[in-house]
Amino acid sequence: MSAHPPFGRPVFEPADHTPALGALRDAVRRRDWGAVSAAFDAHPDEDDRALACRVVSETPDCDAFLREAADLDPRGPLARSLLADRLIQVGWKIRTGYRAQHVTQQQFNDFHAHLRRAEVLLIDVCAEHPQYALAWYLRIITSRGLQLGLGETRRRYERLAEHHPHHYCGQQQLLQQICPKWGGTWESAHGFAEECAKAAPPGSPNGALVAIAQMEQYLHLRDDENTRAAETYLRRADTHRALLDSATHSVLHPSARAAAYQLVGAHSAFAAAHCAAGRHAEAAPHFRALGDRASEFPWGYVGSYDHVAEFARHRKTALAKG
Repeated sequence: MSAHPPFGRPVFEPADHTPALGALRDAVRRRDWGAVSAAFDAHPDEDDRALACRVVSETPDCDAFLREAADLDPRGPLARSLLADRLIQVGWKIRTGYRAQHVTQQQFNDFHAHLRRAEVLLIDVCAEHPQYALAWYLRIITSRGLQLGLGETRRRYERLAEHHPHHYCGQQQLLQQICPKWGGTWESAHGFAEECAKAAPPGSPNGALVAIAQMEQYLHLRDDENTRAAETYLRRADTHRALLDSATHSVLHPSARAAAYQLVGAHSAFAAAHCAAGRHAEAAPHFRALGDRASEFPWGYVGSYDHVAEFARHRKTALAKG
């Protein structure tokens, strides 16, 4: 008998592997605002709401529906925040994920135009509903995209943290700003990640920030055509220990909420970091927790940059060794 359940092809789209998110996407496709609003009311966890927001904003052809919803509820925060996120997503697709030197001036112009339109919506939401986490979280993204600087991005995060001190998605966005690719330093990136991981309640996903910061530095070294240095960095004793400690306090802690939407991405980050370092046996618990669920990030950082192939290949090796 197999030591672990058989796994199939990994499913990366959250709405395809989480029934509640699939129902939310269906409601958007039906243009059923009542069902969309009720779905968000059913999710008190702000990180769950952030992922639900992304499912809505990435649903094709939702633009007109969200504009109509915002017009029908001009003082409500949800519709305007969802419309803002749609503008952010469309803008970021125009910009692409390439480094700045590979993005044309026209792409930047269109990207910034979309983010500025999102900002107009979000500024009003934050003024009218200063405790509304979703809007402050999205404003951290727009600050980075509009290149408003680390100080402004951190100010927005601090406004979010006033009422939601362990907002994992907001912390992920600030962590990106703190990395060198957006003008920060590795010292500050790792320091912030470890600070958030230690402060968060046991069982929360925040410990994965440590893995994400490590994968960001790993990719930075790989992009400089120094794969050996990247692997050596991940294999350092202090790097390894930080990863183990943060996983024990977060996703591998008995208090971890199995149904939490963010645990898929968090387990994926830990698994990817261990696999990139060649520690497949230590990645096995994370793969077992994931099953067929997966997140594209950060598997696109590993090996061939083909997230589907890399996840499947490393999962097979990890489960055989672990």
